[in-house]
Amino acid sequence: MKKNIAIIWGGYSSEKEVSERSARGIYSFIDKSRYNLYKVKIDKEVWEAECGNETFPIDKNDFSFTANGTKTAFDFAYITIHGTPGEDGVLQGYLDMLNIPYSNCGVLASALTFSKFTCNHFLKSFGFNMAESVILRSRESHNTESIVHQLGLPLFVKPNIGGSSFATTKVKEASLLQQAIEKAFDEASEVMVESFIAGTEVTCGCYRAGKGFQQLPLTEVVTRNEFFDYNAKYKGEVEEITPARIPDDMAAQIQEQTERIYRLIGAKGIIRADYIISGSIPFLLEVNTTPGMTETSFIPQQVRAAGLDISDVMTDIIEYEYNRLKK
Repeated sequence: MKKNIAIIWGGYSSEKEVSERSARGIYSFIDKSRYNLYKVKIDKEVWEAECGNETFPIDKNDFSFTANGTKTAFDFAYITIHGTPGEDGVLQGYLDMLNIPYSNCGVLASALTFSKFTCNHFLKSFGFNMAESVILRSRESHNTESIVHQLGLPLFVKPNIGGSSFATTKVKEASLLQQAIEKAFDEASEVMVESFIAGTEVTCGCYRAGKGFQQLPLTEVVTRNEFFDYNAKYKGEVEEITPARIPDDMAAQIQEQTERIYRLIGAKGIIRADYIISGSIPFLLEVNTTPGMTETSFIPQQVRAAGLDISDVMTDIIEYEYNRLKK
């Protein structure tokens, strides 16, 4: 009997439109001869399942829906919400209580990595290199002069719990720092200010499934924009080169670091870690436990470069996580 798979998209943040694109990508990747697929939208207004050309409300008591008198329960959830509640552990906790297996990190790993500042400082204690940063909270005062003195210029200002480069600013002049901070606070209640590191930007995917760990080839990110911003990520203002044009030993080092991160945070499913290579040192930028999964996203590119079939990868992850919980 085919398993019923919920591809969960939506969310409460500005990344909702990115989530919808990822849901379409995942729907195209998963083997439909093996699974019944339903896109499930979760946002502040509604929880609903798409069935044919109609939508039906989700029963939150058991995460099911009823269409034309027939109840459909889900055997597995593939979460592709970028932002809360699908990337911060909230939805994972709900699914854990219902004993429904899902595709990505659990509550602790999701919550840890959702806070860039917390995750980076956790990993820094294990010897990973990263930019210096400070955390600002909306109800606490801050002094822009002291921040510039500590971190230097240029620097980056970003929501601490956001993604897709929403409300992220590269600040070159001290007089513009407060404006950038306010912009980031419009997106989130915590803001991270981070020192700038010049170098080559790369990203590396990794996952664990039935065949063990799979380190994926790196992608090099080249853009003429000030940084890898929203337009670069989603409007084509970027060149993405897979495999990255870096020495083999550096690529292997970053792949090993990404797998080590996976183990340290207790990850599940696919993760992606972003780096800046400055000189001969890779600096970790952030860890993404719900990476984009559109046709042109980094992970599908890297899967193809590894000589793997994305449909087989999806099946491997679904069956591995399902069997871990159900057997």
